[in-house]
Amino acid sequence: MSHDVYIALGSNIGDRYEHLMSAIQLLREHPHIEFIVSSSIYETEPVGYVNQQSFLNMVVVVNTSLSPRVLLEATQLIEERCGRTRDVRWGPRTIDLDILLFDQENIVMENLLIPHPRMWERAFVITPLMEVYPDLYATHLKQSIKEIYRALPDKEGVRIWSPEPAEEEFEPTANSKDTLKKDLPSK
Repeated sequence: MSHDVYIALGSNIGDRYEHLMSAIQLLREHPHIEFIVSSSIYETEPVGYVNQQSFLNMVVVVNTSLSPRVLLEATQLIEERCGRTRDVRWGPRTIDLDILLFDQENIVMENLLIPHPRMWERAFVITPLMEVYPDLYATHLKQSIKEIYRALPDKEGVRIWSPEPAEEEFEPTANSKDTLKKDLPSK
């Protein structure tokens, strides 16, 4: 069975753009994940723990035959391979991958809630999600994504980002292309 999945990516440590591109490359290389489309990249102010660098955020759409649990394992391994550590809640990170939507299902597991529980109140998620899924309707909120976006108080802190000329071309390194893809769950 095939599932449409929306995943939020964020980075605010080191070469933020390269971390996003490495994570996307690893998603593309996974044998049970088909990359469909990505939003623009947005630069956003941090939320929660605010004493940190701005984030680069985006949303990608993938199609997968993986179960939600196995997809979560795959995204967490991608985070690990990209140098993610979990030291401070909402703190700095090389990469963060959050499963936002899995088809139109409501999923409650010990370490996974879908739809992502805080996504509806975060402009750094709603803005790129609206770009790739403009017809989304949140049935439990009885609102379209456009209505949700209009009601967000912090959308001014979300702006389109474009790479510096030296960062425009992303070539996967041997580290991101070969070493990082090992050990990703494939079933």
